[in-house]
Amino acid sequence: MLLGLPAHLVPQTVGRALSRACHVIASVVLVSAGLLLIVNQVAEPSYLLWPALVALLPMLGMLFVVERFRSTTAVLAYLAIGSACLYWYAVTLFAQIPSVQASDAFSLSLPKIALVMVGGSGLRSRGSLLWATAGFALGELVTQLATWQTGATPRLDVAVLFAWLLVSVTATSSLLARGRVDRAQPSLHRAAFDQQKQAIRHDVEQQASALLHDTVLNHLASITAGGPGPLDSATAASMATDLEVLVGQEWLVDETRAPAPASPTTGPGDWATSELGRAVARAREGGLEVGVTGDLGAVVRLAPAVCRALGLAVAQCLTNVAVHSGTDRAEVVVYGDGVDLTVMIIDDGVGFDAAATAPDRLGLKNSVEARTRRVGGSAQIWSSPGSGTSVMLRVPVAPTDSVGPPGEAVAGSVIADPGPVDLASPAAGRGAP
Repeated sequence: MLLGLPAHLVPQTVGRALSRACHVIASVVLVSAGLLLIVNQVAEPSYLLWPALVALLPMLGMLFVVERFRSTTAVLAYLAIGSACLYWYAVTLFAQIPSVQASDAFSLSLPKIALVMVGGSGLRSRGSLLWATAGFALGELVTQLATWQTGATPRLDVAVLFAWLLVSVTATSSLLARGRVDRAQPSLHRAAFDQQKQAIRHDVEQQASALLHDTVLNHLASITAGGPGPLDSATAASMATDLEVLVGQEWLVDETRAPAPASPTTGPGDWATSELGRAVARAREGGLEVGVTGDLGAVVRLAPAVCRALGLAVAQCLTNVAVHSGTDRAEVVVYGDGVDLTVMIIDDGVGFDAAATAPDRLGLKNSVEARTRRVGGSAQIWSSPGSGTSVMLRVPVAPTDSVGPPGEAVAGSVIADPGPVDLASPAAGRGAP
């Protein structure tokens, strides 16, 4: 149990638990002593036991004070008042009950145990042991004093000795366990730190892999598809821009915590200046015929980091359509419901079998699925050979009451009916990503 607590909370937590347990035991034995007095008084009306019953009430009251304040002053007051009450209690029993003529009588053991249980009031184990010893010593001292005054038989109270040993062993065990915790805590903190570093390293590796796929591998595919001859100016400019991104360190910024950028070209803005709109524009520049429909104005409700991640994921999906689907047409559908923004990318290409996709194909895994998950979104893919591919991306909108102007359909070619999209078909990945 102690290993699950921060090191600075262990002493207070264990001390309070021990204190509460001891105070409950003390309350129970004091109430039990009072009930025994009442039973004896009822059984023998000639006894005069009410002074002993009254002596228990201050002890109960001081026990409440100790539980409430847990201070050294309260404990000392409890021991002083409790000792005086115990003396009066013992004298009354020795004088009134003939069967109680020894200091180890059960009726006398109960309030003495209550004195010992004040040992739980120490928030540290050494303090608990000290107070328990003081309570045991005072209880035995005043009881022996009462036996000397009334002529009763002095004896060692084994029950009270056992209660003192119980508190002492518990406090000592807690002290030893705390020492083990103090030695183990650095190792636990180091393990937690190593785990956190591993998670951060894994996230950075995923971002780097996605960026590599979005830039270098896609450019290599474009060069291969372009055939022999000089490189066209649009591809060269795109490669130069991506090279600046690779050399810089902006991509290392956590996508979920990235601040709103100053440039409107990297924030949501409106559809044309958003990362999502630019992804569609780049795909059209590359020769892909993209039709865009739906609630385009919903893009303005996205946080800049979410909008950027969504735009990069859509760009990768459109790149897969251009390179792998065998068709030059795609449809992008945008829908916002106030809580999430959903984007569907649909093509009527060759499709593919998800089970046959090699595990080292990281286009969808890192550039789409992992990227949307990092900003709190999700990605679902449906595809089968000969039936095209459909990708649904869902990301959360920013928690704001402001709503942007209603969007209008972006000019562009709308593809012919790609045929029914079977959303119930097995989830897969985009064709040969």
